[in-house]
Amino acid sequence: MGNLICVVDDDNGFLRAMGRLLRAQGFEVGAFASAEDFQEGVGEIQPSCLILDVNLGGISGIDLVHRMSRSGIRIPVVFVTANDTEDTRRAAVVAGCVAYLRKPVTRSALMQAVGEALRAHRSAGR
Repeated sequence: MGNLICVVDDDNGFLRAMGRLLRAQGFEVGAFASAEDFQEGVGEIQPSCLILDVNLGGISGIDLVHRMSRSGIRIPVVFVTANDTEDTRRAAVVAGCVAYLRKPVTRSALMQAVGEALRAHRSAGR
């Protein structure tokens, strides 16, 4: 089984584009339109990396990471956002992300961030 990369974003176009790009790179992809949808499925899947929008319609990406952490779920996270602020960057770092990317995300920046997340996943012994 390959590495499962989960993408959580409420922008359908971004979600589809990330899925195509990651599959083209040989990854299995799980796509979720909300943090709530991801939370429902995370017990049944074992992602190696989570690409997570900061600003989602319901639970924010940062809140999702904190909830997962409190539940003992540790998945390397790459945050993406179209609304980059210093406060958002700081909150993402405090939440423990391995990378923080601004939309539009370039292929090279995404692949570098996913590589860092997968290295973190392997070093955690998963």
